[in-house]
Amino acid sequence: MYAVRLTEIPYEMVPREVRILLCRTPAGFPSPAQDDLEEPIDLGEWLIEQPAASYVMRVDGHSMTGAGINDGDLIVVSRAKTPRPGHIVVALVHGDRTLKRLKRMDGRLWLVPEAEGYPHTVVDEYVEIWGVVVGLARRYV
Repeated sequence: MYAVRLTEIPYEMVPREVRILLCRTPAGFPSPAQDDLEEPIDLGEWLIEQPAASYVMRVDGHSMTGAGINDGDLIVVSRAKTPRPGHIVVALVHGDRTLKRLKRMDGRLWLVPEAEGYPHTVVDEYVEIWGVVVGLARRYV
């Protein structure tokens, strides 16, 4: 019924530490030097500020591609952030999860997709905002 299906990912499955190379990288081939290496970064800690109030979910669908959120991406959703117009949110609509931008139009709140061909949904008694998207992770290969 709704264009995006979200799957919760256990926090334990979020990668923890990777090495980070802190230098500007031109579009050409980088030449890493030992001086540029920093301490490892914990990606879970970097992406998730409040683990007890956060979820990691996999996006399944294309209704948010205009916002740069693609099918297969991982999103970090915080229940600690107060949803405001302009935020991208995860909501339950008649019991189904969906991912949309929260907008105020004509004095009402709406869930609005960021791609053509998907319906807007008015926020009413059948809609529950679960949380605000605060992070995104994507694999390219």
